[in-house]
Amino acid sequence: TPTQRLEFLWGKQVPYVAIAMINYLCLVLLTRFVFQVPLLGSLPVLMFAGICYSWVATSFGLLISAFTRTQIAALFAALIISMIPSVNFSGMLKPVASLEGGAYWFGTLFPATYLMNITVGTFTKGLYFSDLWKNFAVMAGHFVFFTLCSALLLRKQEA
Repeated sequence: TPTQRLEFLWGKQVPYVAIAMINYLCLVLLTRFVFQVPLLGSLPVLMFAGICYSWVATSFGLLISAFTRTQIAALFAALIISMIPSVNFSGMLKPVASLEGGAYWFGTLFPATYLMNITVGTFTKGLYFSDLWKNFAVMAGHFVFFTLCSALLLRKQEA
């Protein structure tokens, strides 16, 4: 294609980020109105966290696709490399602060950890961006790292 590598990668991400944000908004509304969980913090901060995480997750998917040849292989690699460890080490089942040794450090590697901090902070603790900016900074670092690695590993395909 006549586009630059980053333009190509971001163009592939935009539709998935849009779909992810629709899903995220549905989950926030479900949490708020069906489960009656009060939102003590800022809805714009929560939505910004969702969009940041969507960009990070899709950039990680693009990084995995740089190593795999088929979509099925990419799907299984993403599941094994990110989904299973994220559920176990990001604070979804057990708080990261209560993990010990290598499990704690392993948990800090996943962007889902920082989304969990933001979500819990905005919903239950009434935290705002000024309280959560470090979590956003770490997710931004993940995005830059994954995107740059994807751009460097992207293979140019000839017609």
